Amino acid sequence: MSSAPPGHRLTAATGLHRGDRAYQQDQVSVLAHPRVPGCLLAVIADGMGGKSGGRKAADQVLLTAQQLFERYTPSRDDPGEALKQLVLESHLMIKLTAITAEEEPHSTVAALLVSPGLRCHLIHAGDSRIYHFRGPELVSCTKDHSFVQRLVDEGQISEEEANSHPQSNLLTGCLGTHQDPPLTLHHIEALQHGDTLLVCSDGLWHYFTPRELGAIVHTLPPRDASEMLIGKARHRARGGGDNLSLAIVRVDTLG
Repeated sequence: MSSAPPGHRLTAATGLHRGDRAYQQDQVSVLAHPRVPGCLLAVIADGMGGKSGGRKAADQVLLTAQQLFERYTPSRDDPGEALKQLVLESHLMIKLTAITAEEEPHSTVAALLVSPGLRCHLIHAGDSRIYHFRGPELVSCTKDHSFVQRLVDEGQISEEEANSHPQSNLLTGCLGTHQDPPLTLHHIEALQHGDTLLVCSDGLWHYFTPRELGAIVHTLPPRDASEMLIGKARHRARGGGDNLSLAIVRVDTLG
């Protein structure tokens, strides 16, 4: 997909499925920088709000990401600030499209920016997640901006109970709402050979433990891992699955 420092390469794949919903409101993209090798942006948006509102919101996130990344210059611009700008500009554009939408459009966002030298910055708002695996082992995962995550943090319910909680779809932060979105930024100082980043919407992660995700993305190339994850999620949804989307970025050694 994109070159990286000498001896390394970045391989990537995306996956998208409508699930059992009437409309597809997820969007996903992996973009290689138009001018700088080894620089890559992966972004996911899970839109909400009516049959057209959610899709318009997700489309707006992807369009904003594309426009910002075309203007982004790694040697000059701060990657963390670029990701914050992506969240804030998408939020503003979604609020503007709400004027003509049937219902109030909202969207989650999860985005990662890999810089030359394998530094990586991450940002998210809502319950779309970014997992970082080293080999099959989980290094870190973003924390959802959601009502049930708050209950988990407060010790009122367990992670397992959160997955089946009746209010698991209530978000405490996302794009397009009246309040400003959270700007939750993380960074990885240096990705290593065998590292995998998985960006995905709740329509996917809901059906897996981190251990399962790590085993699949470590064992299979990104394209095959993407297909297997979608297939397993569809099987486990038993006819009641949400839209789902994912992007996988892996660091491999050349040769």
